[in-house]
Amino acid sequence: MSQRPAIGCLFEVVETIVLTVLIFLGIQTFVAQPYKVQQTSMERTLLADQYVLVDKLTPRWAEYKRGDIVVFDPPETWTTGGTAVPFIKRVIGVAGDTVELRDGKVWVNDVKLNEAYIYEVNGIPQRTDAQANGVTEWLVGDGQLLVMGDHRENSADSRSFGPIEIRHVIGRAWLRYWPFDTFGVLDTPAYPELDGTSGSPSPAPTPTS
Repeated sequence: MSQRPAIGCLFEVVETIVLTVLIFLGIQTFVAQPYKVQQTSMERTLLADQYVLVDKLTPRWAEYKRGDIVVFDPPETWTTGGTAVPFIKRVIGVAGDTVELRDGKVWVNDVKLNEAYIYEVNGIPQRTDAQANGVTEWLVGDGQLLVMGDHRENSADSRSFGPIEIRHVIGRAWLRYWPFDTFGVLDTPAYPELDGTSGSPSPAPTPTS
């Protein structure tokens, strides 16, 4: 084999590798990104060391909904050692919602939320109580989400740091792919009890003359 074909073959290999890396980076930046669950706050829906695929594409045109599981950068006050491990929580309130804790339950827009996914102990769902700051009511503003972990007694969430900014959300967790025996799409629960309640403020009435 002459030197020229060998150089040409090497160039093609390098070109293929570079193109593959660029495609991978493009997909991870704009389409989907793998995420390793490192906290226990989403038990039993998601366990530590499981892997999920985070959808970064569809949120560009489909707004986050109540019940979505999202991965986001935590508030700066919750980073340790200068490193920010992304949090994974469930969306409980969207812009315009009033979320309140009453007697261990979550109420959204004065409607008690039916949360079948909450971690259970001996078949009894955990209570959702206020955390150290004692805050029990929040109004979710524009461009914000209120989030909580499914393991309510072992979750640092909006009960501590308030609603999060959507610009800090990395994406929506939609597929659990490892371990393989847990493979499956992460469903977004429906909240029929909230049908007819608005996730955004009602427009002010137009004054009449």
